[in-house]
Amino acid sequence: MRRISPPPRGAADTLAGAQGDYRIVARVAPWLWPKGEGWAKRRVVAALVMLALAKALTVMTPFLYKAVVDALAPDQVPAGEAAGGMAEFALLVGPIGLVVAYGMSRLMGAAFQQLRDVAFARVGQRALRGLARAAIGHVHALSMRYHIQRQTGALSRVIDRGVKAVDFLLRFLLFSLFPLFLELALVAIIFLVEFDWRYFAVVLAMIAGYVWFTFAVTEWRVKIRRIMNNEDQDANQKAVDSLLNFETVKYFGAEAREVTRYDRSMARYENAAVKTANSLAFLNGGQAAVIAVGLVAVMAMAAQGVRAGELSVGDFVMVNAFIIQITMPLGFLGTVYREIRQALVDMQEMFGLLDQPPEVADKPDAGRLARGPGRIEFRDVRFAYEPDRPILKGVSIAAEGGETVAVVGATGSGKSTLGRLLFRFYDVQGGAVLVDGQDVRDVTQVSLREAIGVVPQDTVLFNDTIGYNIGYGREGATRAEIEDAARAARIHGFVESLPKGYDTVVGERGLKLSGGEKQRVAIARAMLKNPSILVLDEATSALDTDTEREIQESLRRLGAGRTTLVVAHRLSTVIDADRIVVLEAGEVVESGRHAELLERGGRYAQLWARQQEGEEAAV
Repeated sequence: MRRISPPPRGAADTLAGAQGDYRIVARVAPWLWPKGEGWAKRRVVAALVMLALAKALTVMTPFLYKAVVDALAPDQVPAGEAAGGMAEFALLVGPIGLVVAYGMSRLMGAAFQQLRDVAFARVGQRALRGLARAAIGHVHALSMRYHIQRQTGALSRVIDRGVKAVDFLLRFLLFSLFPLFLELALVAIIFLVEFDWRYFAVVLAMIAGYVWFTFAVTEWRVKIRRIMNNEDQDANQKAVDSLLNFETVKYFGAEAREVTRYDRSMARYENAAVKTANSLAFLNGGQAAVIAVGLVAVMAMAAQGVRAGELSVGDFVMVNAFIIQITMPLGFLGTVYREIRQALVDMQEMFGLLDQPPEVADKPDAGRLARGPGRIEFRDVRFAYEPDRPILKGVSIAAEGGETVAVVGATGSGKSTLGRLLFRFYDVQGGAVLVDGQDVRDVTQVSLREAIGVVPQDTVLFNDTIGYNIGYGREGATRAEIEDAARAARIHGFVESLPKGYDTVVGERGLKLSGGEKQRVAIARAMLKNPSILVLDEATSALDTDTEREIQESLRRLGAGRTTLVVAHRLSTVIDADRIVVLEAGEVVESGRHAELLERGGRYAQLWARQQEGEEAAV
């Protein structure tokens, strides 16, 4: 028998490290510049134009500030600066005009920034919507094995954080980090041109020291944040798990135990969060020290220049204005870089999820299932969930169109696995599963599942209305069709007796309904789907005897004229089946009608006698 290898992890591991960061950014870029969407590209270009204008005005503002100061103290202006474009403009408009120009420059800079956000908002939100849709769609496309191994709460957290991280990256990488370095470069060049190389050297050293310190400490902090994220995810999963199983928690009076489990996870999160806060204080303190040293050095040089008559008071003020002006984006750099690094971590997790290939996938040339009478055949099927635990060992079962075939056996014999293989939740490792003569691996999963209806042992409903849950059987079903299905399932009268009728919300997982009511909803849903093949997977095993008898009648009507595969534990529910197949340790040990199997006195007869004794003892 072929051994199962673990599902491939895809390219998730290639997204780690610096090269991985570049790959992540490269994967986001197409969402910013989508093919065939000219409106989006025009908005991105408009946003960049607004950004350039805002930065130009930001750099020009200190020059206007210098001109205002020099206009108010003309005697302090060196002779070499008495002429020039800005000086002539100052003479033309005067101090008041310069103040107005200074105010208008700041106002227009802020206005262009806001217009930039307005231009980009639609592009950014469309990109987020597209990514979120792709993530949810991919998660739904992943195979059952993946979903069984992953925790739902953790999975939703990965998607949520990843999408938010993309929003942050799109906005800040394009409109904060790139403009920040552009502005720093322009300011350094201005110091070189307007003053001399010493100013340039000090400013350049201050910027380089600040950036190096920020990046180095932030890399350390990202590792701490990753630990904090893991603990947050673990705590959230425990909370979700305990709430989903609140009924079990109450059965065992384990409320305090669940709170303690959650608190232990939160304690680990608390420790990581404290380390994060302390490292932030260290980062902020170091950044302030670098800025202070650079500011004092440049201001001291400018003050010396004023005393020597080489600079005006306006120059001194302009130097201070430029330094103060770049300290704001530099101070922002720490936050932006830290958040970008964290965003890359979150996006790495999300893209790792998107790179996870589905274990069961349609072939490139797969066609739709050609619907026929609904013949099912399991041909020498071999299957195992784990390599060292074979479940089915060469099982061969056939059900002709319209036949009812029951599969019975002890727990763990492989009964329910047959239904999962028929739906192609897993692929067989040997043999084949055929529907109307077609290997299920050669047709699309959607067309295969359209032909099969199911009533499971544990019916899980959406936290929506009864009408929605029944209507889930066929998209676009009318209210009249939903009610007809409910009548056929003998639940219409119950629904009509409710204050809100079909608009009654059933609660999470359908907890507001009893087991029998949920099963009737499942039957109505299957009837509405109108499949050619029906799978009843221990559909009444969780019900009491009276309710089971009522449900059995509905199930008989549902199975009429359809090929029905019944997976059953209670043998009394399958005595009318056209054929009963007995599984034992993954192999077919008997097959025949109820009476025939009892006459043989084999395994089926033993199971029947044991269940009859149990029912008599219960009476």
